[in-house]
Amino acid sequence: MKLFWSLAWIRHADDFGYSHGVLPGTIGTVAVLLTAVALGFALHRVDRIRRLRFAAPAAAITFFTAGVLWLAGS
Repeated sequence: MKLFWSLAWIRHADDFGYSHGVLPGTIGTVAVLLTAVALGFALHRVDRIRRLRFAAPAAAITFFTAGVLWLAGS
């Protein structure tokens, strides 16, 4: 099933706004994902944010979503 979704993403990459092609879109998405993970771990280390249980993951998810939408729009 995962292979089917990967193939469907490649086939319809232009529909998602990745007009520069599949490879640059994939590289950009992975870069944004890794940055969001690093942001989540960095925020998790801050004591004030650690007390708010879902603040770090919520910030990372928001950053990832904004990054992917920005990539799709450019």
